[in-house]
Amino acid sequence: MVVLAAGSALAGCAKQESGHRPRTAVVIQSSAGEFLAYEHDVTLRLDAERIPARVQALQEACLRKQHGDCTVLEVSQRGGDEPRGMLTVRIVPAGVEPLIAAASEGADLGDRTTRAEDLAEAVRDNALTRSRLQKELTGLQAFQQRRDLSVADMIALSQQVSKLEAQLEASDQEAAQQQRRIQTQKLTLHFETPGGESGRGEIRQAVRDFFSTLASGTAWTIRAVAFLIPVLVVLAMLVAAWRRLRRRRA
Repeated sequence: MVVLAAGSALAGCAKQESGHRPRTAVVIQSSAGEFLAYEHDVTLRLDAERIPARVQALQEACLRKQHGDCTVLEVSQRGGDEPRGMLTVRIVPAGVEPLIAAASEGADLGDRTTRAEDLAEAVRDNALTRSRLQKELTGLQAFQQRRDLSVADMIALSQQVSKLEAQLEASDQEAAQQQRRIQTQKLTLHFETPGGESGRGEIRQAVRDFFSTLASGTAWTIRAVAFLIPVLVVLAMLVAAWRRLRRRRA
């Protein structure tokens, strides 16, 4: 069939090109570190009453692009005796330090971790896949222009073209995501209260739990006594029987 001939021709072209072109030729040569995707985790200690406002201010700064192109990925806050806050953004490299500086104002900087993932191989492989899919698609579209195709051949070619277009679109989306991870950096800011406030919170919680703890202890004591009563009765009966036996022997 014509479809099989088209597939064979495309496969032959691919083999011929792979024999004369090195694997890395598809990807443009880049400087060292261009394919690194960075992620930062920063822990900050801030007074409990200031955490919600600080998280809100940083979120608004990101949305306003105050420190460059920025996207909010996740926001979370927790109240109670151990209030916490967390903000995760994806921001241009030049905006990482200014945003951390804004978050650190009046706060104690705790742990900071920076990780880098090398996406060079993933980018190269995806570029090769896109190039191969584009060549196959172009070849099939050229065969579709022939006038001697039967209806069955046209249907088969259309299905194959649709399949290749879907694969090419998925590959394009993956390439866009890879470039997004390379051109921007992920920053996660964790806010927690200082150690002293945490200790005071535990004391307040202990005071609130006083009556419930007392009730639990009292209930446990009553259960223990109820459990020991039959044991004590049996022991008393054994002692009485032993004394009676000693008197008889005496």
